[in-house]
Amino acid sequence: MKTLFTCLRRQAPYQQIFCLQIRKFIFITYLTFLTISPLLAQQENDTLVKTEILDEVLVRSIRVQANSPITHSNVNKEDLEKRNLGLDIPILLNYLPSVVSTSDAGAGVGYTYIRVRGSDASRVNVTLNGIPFNDSESQGTFWVNLPDFVSSIENLQLQRGVGSSTNGSGAFGASLNLLTDAVSKEAGGEISNSFGSFNTRRHNVKFTTGLLNDHIEIAGRLSTIASDGYIDRASSDLKSYFLQSSYVGDNTLIKAIAFGGHEVTYQSWFGLDAETLKEDRTFNPAGMYFDANGNMKFYDNEVDNYKQDHYQLHWNQRWTNFWSTNIGMNYTYGRGFFEQFREDDDFSIYGLEPIQVEGEFIEEMDLIRRRWLDNNFYVINANATYKKNNLEMTSGLFYSLYEGDHFGEIIWAQFAAGTEIRDMYYFSDASKREFTMFSKATYKINDQWQAYGDLQGRFINYQTGGVTSDIVAINVNESYSFFNPKAGLSYTLNNYNQFYLSYGRAHREPTRNDFEEGINTPEILDDFELGWRFSSERINVNTNLFYMDFKDQLVLSGELNDVGAPLRTTSGESYRMGIEVEADIRLTNQLRWMPNVALSQNKNRNFVASIDGELLNLGTTNISFSPDVVANSMIVYQPFKNFQVGWMSKFVGDQFMGNIDSATSKLDSFFINDLNIVYELKELPFFSSMLFTGLVNNIFNVKYVSNGYFFTYDDDFSTPGVITTIEGAGYYPQAGIHFLAGITLKF
Repeated sequence: MKTLFTCLRRQAPYQQIFCLQIRKFIFITYLTFLTISPLLAQQENDTLVKTEILDEVLVRSIRVQANSPITHSNVNKEDLEKRNLGLDIPILLNYLPSVVSTSDAGAGVGYTYIRVRGSDASRVNVTLNGIPFNDSESQGTFWVNLPDFVSSIENLQLQRGVGSSTNGSGAFGASLNLLTDAVSKEAGGEISNSFGSFNTRRHNVKFTTGLLNDHIEIAGRLSTIASDGYIDRASSDLKSYFLQSSYVGDNTLIKAIAFGGHEVTYQSWFGLDAETLKEDRTFNPAGMYFDANGNMKFYDNEVDNYKQDHYQLHWNQRWTNFWSTNIGMNYTYGRGFFEQFREDDDFSIYGLEPIQVEGEFIEEMDLIRRRWLDNNFYVINANATYKKNNLEMTSGLFYSLYEGDHFGEIIWAQFAAGTEIRDMYYFSDASKREFTMFSKATYKINDQWQAYGDLQGRFINYQTGGVTSDIVAINVNESYSFFNPKAGLSYTLNNYNQFYLSYGRAHREPTRNDFEEGINTPEILDDFELGWRFSSERINVNTNLFYMDFKDQLVLSGELNDVGAPLRTTSGESYRMGIEVEADIRLTNQLRWMPNVALSQNKNRNFVASIDGELLNLGTTNISFSPDVVANSMIVYQPFKNFQVGWMSKFVGDQFMGNIDSATSKLDSFFINDLNIVYELKELPFFSSMLFTGLVNNIFNVKYVSNGYFFTYDDDFSTPGVITTIEGAGYYPQAGIHFLAGITLKF
């Protein structure tokens, strides 16, 4: 980490605030080590009482407990395994409260997205073992870069709203933290294969050595997923790996983890207009061009080709019955390109001069271009936890450095236009530094009352220079300092009822696309949550009211840029408020019902838009992509121990793709149902178990659209002197009835 060490020498002015904090961190860590290292010599002689699993220390600093005043849902490995047939994580989480997921290719493989409480993926903070996964510049999460990652997840927690302090970009809709596979004491392995509609197939193999000499474990996974997609040519060719080496002592856990993926995905982010949606739902305009005879053709390599590798090192240590620490380091290397055929592009787009061919000046030509992203991401993270009697307190420091290059190449052109091999027609570099410190505490006042407090400071510097893919200069050097306090109270009435109240503040810096649009103002969110939890032998109910008050919220405008990324606009003042109810009801010993519903209002206040050439205050309007109703139901019937049938239903209400309440931008509500069958044979001659899984999605073959885009432009040519705003929309249709079936052999 070269930049980390340059902090020990002379720095440029913009680096001083970060380097000062880094020097403090190194100094404090060194003193702490000198203080506690003598304890190591006594470790074998001390009898320490284990009160937690060291694996959980990886995520304890950013997770909350079941009785905390933070709205959350937990999902364990067993629940994920029942539908783990190669679908991405957003699709597998589709039945959690307030969650809406969608897929470009229409069938849950390839590019998939998640929204929580109407907030898109760039506003959902995601961490892997406490390390941020969100892209530093776009703040989005691209699960396609880690295909089949769910096969290496031990458990996850989805916190809705601001949640507790976490690492990386602030949570404005939710935070999702994932813990990878725990250490296995016993040796074993598994082979999994699944097949389904649209030529979808997944194959993976996993192994673990178990604890060798009671201390060392090595485990790993290799996966490949392929699909033709529901949408024409929306194919996916995905490969991934996961390798983990662990050392386990009485009070020590050290993990070295490497994982990554390589995706080649044919693009399908153009969507369809309303007329084409009716006539040909699977039509994909990506790669379309016309030959000399006017015949429609499609370029066969209009793909996104990207690789991403993650390397993590974690040291969890319990020093005494009361003190434990976690130190984590991460390096992520990402590189790849989007390749695109361009028909009759103007030379000026690429900084080229017109050329003369056979006496005729040529200013346009066909070409193939690649837009590259090459980046590095470094993280160092340290947390310490004190837990004694009624007090649990965790404090932590976090530093990250992102370095990324954006550039474009022409790899083929119809005419030679004075270019050299590997010439770049645009280039910009970027760096983002973040330093975060936090301290949070839970104090049990008495048998009924528990208090929670959480203070976080985030310090960010983002710089980029050069030109964008539109050949427009981009020069940014912005620094932000955020203070994010959070507090809450829990009250336990009796063995069945608990109530909680919490407040949290969060800030978010703009993304790279925001800067390109001239937006540099951060967002501010004040989140208020009031909840009731009821728990009995057969019924569990979680109910919460929320009010999220935004200042300068960056809402999706509905428009896309030229690579399919959503654009945002500042809404000024806005709010989201609603109620979420989640239940788990055991009707009989064999029948279980798990419904949840989210009812909300999501409004912009005094929203201003340009319509027919005038800036108009439209007053209160609906926030884009924010349905008022999201309801789910899971009915699970288990007639005997190793067999279960699940019926899953989802309703998503009407939503607008823009913020001006235009009928053109409206997405209709939809109601879909899935069927899940799981059967496991155990104690077989050659295997410990054989697991059969079947999944029929959209069993009633509903034709629905879960995502789209909306745009406006001014037409001043139809009537001289009159400006008319023209509206348009695009839609991403999802697959009708389709299935997946798989078998997993465990040994």
